[in-house]
Amino acid sequence: MMTGMTDPPGLRHEWKHQISPGEDLVLSARLGRLFPRDSHAGADGSYRVTSLYFDTPYDTALREKLDGVDRREKFRLRYYGEAPTFFKLEKKYKVNGLCGKRSARLTAEEGTRLLSGDDAFLLERGEPLLAELYHKLRGTLLRPRTVVCYDREAFLYAPGNVRVTLDRNLRTCGDSAGFLSPGVFPLKPLEGVTVLEVKYDAFLPDLVRLAVQTPDRRAGACSKYALCRRFE
Repeated sequence: MMTGMTDPPGLRHEWKHQISPGEDLVLSARLGRLFPRDSHAGADGSYRVTSLYFDTPYDTALREKLDGVDRREKFRLRYYGEAPTFFKLEKKYKVNGLCGKRSARLTAEEGTRLLSGDDAFLLERGEPLLAELYHKLRGTLLRPRTVVCYDREAFLYAPGNVRVTLDRNLRTCGDSAGFLSPGVFPLKPLEGVTVLEVKYDAFLPDLVRLAVQTPDRRAGACSKYALCRRFE
């Protein structure tokens, strides 16, 4: 179990649902009429997200997720689009059902250094999140494990700091080797299923609550990382 957690209390609520292509089509049109899209979206309203998740030799992050541990965390390296112009290092953590995230931006060169095992710069930059990753790489043998790639359509609503996302075409290559080669992700753990996520702060406005309603949505845990680890 994760110990010594010192992350700030800025925790958010998060709902996840699996929806069908038909429900996706209806929701996308409805949300597009009500809310602005993420500014990073392309001409089709979506953008590609590719993440490399880290775990220990004992699969600590995976096991804590599957066991429903109340306090847990996972690290990932992420980029957007076809190829990285920069990377985002992110630490996601969960405390009693609420979610939080800390992030730091890495240059393309720094990301490449990290992937090659050259991690000294993590301490040189003097940022707490980078230092934490450095010590966990050395202390818990945290290592890259699995790539998770999908196409995201995101909508924003300022009251409640709401973010609604539709994640489509979840895919992976079964290990970490293809992280920088997004054309080689042949494995699809959720064929024909879209993951709807709703994130918000203290309250979810009724307008959003009503907008995301679908007749047969399936609420519950839907970890993209855990789903993609099935292919190992």
